Amino acid sequence: MISRRILSRTATATAAGTRPTGADRGPAREDTTAARSSAGRAPHGPGPVRHARTALLDIAYHDVGPADGRPVILLHGWPFSPVGSYAKVAPALARQGYRCYIPYLRGHGETRFRHGDTLRSGQQAALGADLIDFMDALHIPRALFAGYDWGGRAADVAAALWPERCTGLVSVNGYLIQNLAAAQQPLLPEREEGYWYFFYFLTERGRKGLQGDRDELARVVWHRNSPQWQFTEAEFAQTAPLWTNPDYVDVVIHGYRHRLGAAAGDPRYEALENRLLEQPPITVPTVTLDGAADGVLPPTDGSGYAAHFTGPWNHHIVPDAGHNLPQEQPEAFTAAILEVAALK
Repeated sequence: MISRRILSRTATATAAGTRPTGADRGPAREDTTAARSSAGRAPHGPGPVRHARTALLDIAYHDVGPADGRPVILLHGWPFSPVGSYAKVAPALARQGYRCYIPYLRGHGETRFRHGDTLRSGQQAALGADLIDFMDALHIPRALFAGYDWGGRAADVAAALWPERCTGLVSVNGYLIQNLAAAQQPLLPEREEGYWYFFYFLTERGRKGLQGDRDELARVVWHRNSPQWQFTEAEFAQTAPLWTNPDYVDVVIHGYRHRLGAAAGDPRYEALENRLLEQPPITVPTVTLDGAADGVLPPTDGSGYAAHFTGPWNHHIVPDAGHNLPQEQPEAFTAAILEVAALK
């Protein structure tokens, strides 16, 4: 563990602050709320499915915990379920007085694009901006961000570019803001091996493979990225509807092609992407986690990305955890949220 100070894990952070001005966020977005229960939808997982409308998206989400609780936004990865990932984390946090919001990423579950002509982008700036837009739609001035994989990247981007909206950050696998300027630089071969689907998705063969067999491709990723995770068929089946979103393939393919420089980004996010090229520091209190059994990113002591975290920061390696850390080791992920809330 790397720790910059000895800290109490029982203190809590106060979620307070003001709304941002919208500077550097590109075209103006709506600031209206449409939080409504899905018609005929029975509650499942961590609360019923609700919807929040932004200028670009109708974002599906769950919420759980006291209405006046400290807000925390829990963000899922690809191709994993927000329901499965946080089924144990969210209730545990609710018992600690947190209000948990669990949105579905663009292209996943019931989240929908509102306009047919919007580029189905999966780029990192879009994911970060979606998080801020989601907060605006629900009138959440500040919140703690926690996530992994695509959701961790959204959290890192939002925390770096809009620190006034973030009370703290839990990020699995450290600093996840992509360095697009170095996208063509090869990694060590054993690292590249874990990224096999990045290169598969660069091809039309890969697009067709994802389109034609979403379930089995996801199953392979689950096994390879979390090799010690003994998930059940029921857990897998619960997640499968996530991939039936009509924009799922386009968003996923664009996300991986953009990060490797093979697809242009949405022009609306150009200013944000230019800021991300500078690899901006994350100044808010942060806890980073590495899974000891991660099949994609081997665990480290955190020193390789320490310079990116300029505020209070702790790092932990979580035993018996793979890439979907909150579902595999929910107690450790919950503890990290309580820990970051105490960082000063």
